[in-house]
Amino acid sequence: MTATTVGERIERALGAAGISQRDLAAATGISQATLSRTISGDRAAKMNELVAIAGATGVVLAELTGASRVAGRVQCAARSVNSASMDSMYEQMLRFLELDAHLVDQGIAAIG
Repeated sequence: MTATTVGERIERALGAAGISQRDLAAATGISQATLSRTISGDRAAKMNELVAIAGATGVVLAELTGASRVAGRVQCAARSVNSASMDSMYEQMLRFLELDAHLVDQGIAAIG
């Protein structure tokens, strides 16, 4: 897990959540300067910061750390009908699968 990779994942989580670094700083108590250095890869994120960032952006911790349990097992075939990129569709699908795996780990069964 490199600082740059984590920074890129934090930046993607910010974009997906539609919030700015300033908003994230306010929500997590992490200074904007610290967030900026972490996102740029100049500083490694601490685990408590990653937990706070995951909570504030609505992603599971595995998504920020790259410790995905499902990414290596996922295969998909899809067609985009609304000009969405395949990469973004794949990333969104992984988010749902990571969340599902997290809920299963917590003993929260799917309703259906």
